[in-house]
Amino acid sequence: MPRRGRAGCRVLTSPTRPRPGTAADHQAVCAAVLSTLLPYRRTLDTAHGDTPEAFPAQLRQLAAPVAAGEPILFTLPGFPCKSPNPAKVLGHLPDEGERLALRFLDELCARIAAVYPPGARVVICSDGHVFSDLIQVPDRDIDAYSDALRALIDAEGLTRLDVFDLREVYGAGLSHDAKRSLVHERYAPALETLRSLTRGDEPTRRLYQGITRFLFEDTASFAGTRSALQRDCRRRAYGVMQRSRAWGELIAAHHPGAFRLSIHPQPRGSAKFGIRLLAAPDAWLTPWHSCVLEHADGRRELLHRADGERLGRLVLRQGRPSHFMAG
Repeated sequence: MPRRGRAGCRVLTSPTRPRPGTAADHQAVCAAVLSTLLPYRRTLDTAHGDTPEAFPAQLRQLAAPVAAGEPILFTLPGFPCKSPNPAKVLGHLPDEGERLALRFLDELCARIAAVYPPGARVVICSDGHVFSDLIQVPDRDIDAYSDALRALIDAEGLTRLDVFDLREVYGAGLSHDAKRSLVHERYAPALETLRSLTRGDEPTRRLYQGITRFLFEDTASFAGTRSALQRDCRRRAYGVMQRSRAWGELIAAHHPGAFRLSIHPQPRGSAKFGIRLLAAPDAWLTPWHSCVLEHADGRRELLHRADGERLGRLVLRQGRPSHFMAG
């Protein structure tokens, strides 16, 4: 039976015997695993409490590996690159925000192993090159970010995490533009399909609005009016959504049967499970669009650099800006 090795590569192993126990036992294990995830669910719906039974799609995703006694594989698109807006972030390389987020994901896998001994792994599907022309970040900065992310995982000893990006898919022989074109042409939905969904589907509309807002905030320079920039960001937002769906399809093809995590808020009933990496006042905020403020009591939160400079002092780690300390 194939399993995934480092960076999502396929490795052939001998068939795995199903775990002993009844179907009810397996269902109880799936519910216990999902209960471990639920406190960190990223959502815009906070009106009622969550129980595993409210997430049948996720329980189904867990059923096969649990019945087979195999490690659970999570795929998480994200960790693309730092925002190009210097008022939001400390630079173009991973900092304390990514370090804490990666440690959280590794520790989450360890907590899952406590209720399901075969454990779990997270494949971080770093998608910066998928969008770099649309988010206006140089590919060289994305390479530097991705390489530093891998180095950070190794330095922190986070053995339950892997990184997967377009380099694993297409190698080094093609240009970044050519790789993006291949992904788009093979997997992206039609633009009119997304426009229709944005008009009629509330989660899609919220995603479109969130992406448009990020693109507007992240545009460092624009030779035109504010209204022209808003139109440009709305256009690019649809492109980001097309590529995002294309990247999701590619990930599913390379990691069949994986449990799909998302860094975006997800409603109940979605095939994707939104995961909150760190505390933040905004459900859309991520470590790569912000920086960390550490409070005197040890509590950490994400906020924009401009706010961090107002509320704390800059802390360096290995000679590079890392985060802010309050007080």
